[in-house]
This record gives sequence, structure tokens and C-alpha cells, in this order.
Amino acid sequence: MKLGFIVWLLTSSAIFMAAATSSRAYVSTNNVLWVVFSMCLYVTGNLIMLKLMREGGLGLAISISAITQLILVNLIAFSFYGERLSSLQVGGLVLGVAAMVLMMWPSTGSA
Repeated sequence: MKLGFIVWLLTSSAIFMAAATSSRAYVSTNNVLWVVFSMCLYVTGNLIMLKLMREGGLGLAISISAITQLILVNLIAFSFYGERLSSLQVGGLVLGVAAMVLMMWPSTGSA
């Protein structure tokens, strides 16, 4: 896994987390400007995802991005909104992390 890929992945994940958080702000305040801001962030995040797909392939880029966002959005939900997961749901998060580690594991061959 190249360092540039990881940096772009973290950048897109941060942008998607900001977009999700601003969407949540819209739900709380009903101010339509939060929706506009959120949509701009989602478009930016998706443009970065196009670069990631070019570098790492569609499957790898989308899978790793989805799992990264899954983990980060749950951290935001726990930290700021007091939401909690059941034991089974925490198990799903653990399996997602294991899947991401296996996908990012260095390999000698190519698929």
C-alpha cells in the first residue's frame, strides 16, 4: 500500500465525516445551508475517491473507504451524540477492521 494512497484515503474519509456531521447538524437545526454544505463536501470526497480508484482499483478503494468511514462515523456517534452499539454490532465493527487489515496486507502477486 503506497503512502500517497493512504493519505488520500484519510483525506477523503475526513471530508466524508465532515459531510455526515453537517448532515446530522441539518437534522438537528433544520437549516438548509447545512444540506448545501454537506453536498459540497460529498462531491469533493467523491472526486478524491476517483483518484483512489485509479490508484488502487475500484474494489480496494471503495471497500477500504467504506470500512474507514464505518469506524470513524461510529466514533463520532459515540463521542458527540451519545449513541451506542450492541455487542453484535461491535462484533461487526471488529470484523470490518479485520477485513480492512487483510485487504491492505502487502502481497507479492496481483489479482
